[in-house]
Amino acid sequence: MLRRSNLLAVITAILGTILGVAAQTPQTAKVELGSNTAKNGFKNETEIAEKFNNWKTDEDARTWLAFMGRKTAEIESVAASKPHGEKADIQVRIKSLSGERIEGISIKLVSSPAGFNQIDKRWLSTYSKMWKMPADVEEALKLFVGETKPNKQSRLANRMYINEFDAETQKKIVDFFTVRKSEIVTALFKGDGQFSAGWMMVALKSETTPRWVLRQIDYVIKFFGDGPVEITRNGNLKIGRITMQRKGGDGGRDTAKMLQFKINPALLFEGK
Repeated sequence: MLRRSNLLAVITAILGTILGVAAQTPQTAKVELGSNTAKNGFKNETEIAEKFNNWKTDEDARTWLAFMGRKTAEIESVAASKPHGEKADIQVRIKSLSGERIEGISIKLVSSPAGFNQIDKRWLSTYSKMWKMPADVEEALKLFVGETKPNKQSRLANRMYINEFDAETQKKIVDFFTVRKSEIVTALFKGDGQFSAGWMMVALKSETTPRWVLRQIDYVIKFFGDGPVEITRNGNLKIGRITMQRKGGDGGRDTAKMLQFKINPALLFEGK
């Protein structure tokens, strides 16, 4: 018959596999898998990197390393740095008895559970090349971001919304993002190459109860990509839990015409 402690460890490991988070050790099993209330708040990515660098004395960092499958007793050194303009906001180099591994972590700092956060922003032409976008879909999205001025009446003189296109064009846009959804969502969250993200951390900057949640990037991709591709009432595009829209703002500069993808990162706290 399994002892209580052994049974708890087995259940924890199974839950970790299902939820896409590193399984907790029995010592931390009382904490919700992959999330916790922070002892102190988080100001920025640099502070989180410093917490990793001070892993020997920082309780949060030791918990993060455990969630990432590292046994702190076997760790020899941890060095966190901030690559510029990559999916991974910080890179954590972990040396242990079993070797060396680099973990890329995408960090989203939020001040409100209802706030939105940009996950990617580029020129339409860049996305078109990345995802092999059909010419007719690209031309329609040029109208959407305002690279091409409307050739018929629309709500705004400088651009069109997707729900202002004819039914055939709307269907082509939805069909394209539906067929390529897996590739697109993976690119938005994970990226590729040396600085791709293997994890996402969401940190709620609250003066009363600062919290964090850490999830493997494959879980994040599945979670935010879950759901249909559909046109919103505002005329933007919804890809699962991701919103695609024209960037806007920027005082009317050309960069306002970039294509932007946004999420509410705080949804990861509740898994909903």
